[in-house]
Amino acid sequence: MTTPIKRINKSMPGWAKAVSALILVLVVLFAGIRLSVIPGLKDLFGTETNDRSGPALLQSIQDMSRYDAATGNFQIVVDLEKDAKFLPDAIRGTRTLYVGAGTVDAYVDLGKVGEDDVTVNDDRTSATLRLPHAALGKPSLDPDRSYAVSKERGLLDRLGDLFSDNPNGEQAVQKLAVRHIGDAAEQSGLTARAESNTTDMLEGLLHSLGFKEVKVTYGA
Repeated sequence: MTTPIKRINKSMPGWAKAVSALILVLVVLFAGIRLSVIPGLKDLFGTETNDRSGPALLQSIQDMSRYDAATGNFQIVVDLEKDAKFLPDAIRGTRTLYVGAGTVDAYVDLGKVGEDDVTVNDDRTSATLRLPHAALGKPSLDPDRSYAVSKERGLLDRLGDLFSDNPNGEQAVQKLAVRHIGDAAEQSGLTARAESNTTDMLEGLLHSLGFKEVKVTYGA
């Protein structure tokens, strides 16, 4: 005599069924958004950007007396790597490849020109001007033309980004790019170009005012 086989059915708890149903619904919804097979879902779960910034506050006004006579455009590829001494790069370490593009202005500060630096003859046909040497302004990084090409991070660095207020911050490579652009500007002859342009501007201005001879020199 054979013993009938008894089927044992273990029913799922109610809360488990509810969780499973919710997960199934979410999977279907996100799949629909991903594949765009459900009309309207993409708009329903899309993001919306709102600018809630307050008005800009004017803190100070400064009179400018400098003549911006030349601008240099620069680009630098920054390869910044940080390694841990006793850990492999896969565990701890970062390497960022960053393209930095920016400008540097060269100017002559006309506010430093005193009365003794300008000499005009009696019939106002000849003028001699002594100006300070041209100087370089601070490098300005252009965010629209600067970007990170690649970022490599170790496991610990990736975990640290999860708890950081500014994950994947690029301040270090940006500062390095600004420094390199400033160094390149000093070697570019930009100040000499600014002095030449300033001389041309002043000669043209004074000639239009009736001066026949105009001499512009530069000193410390």
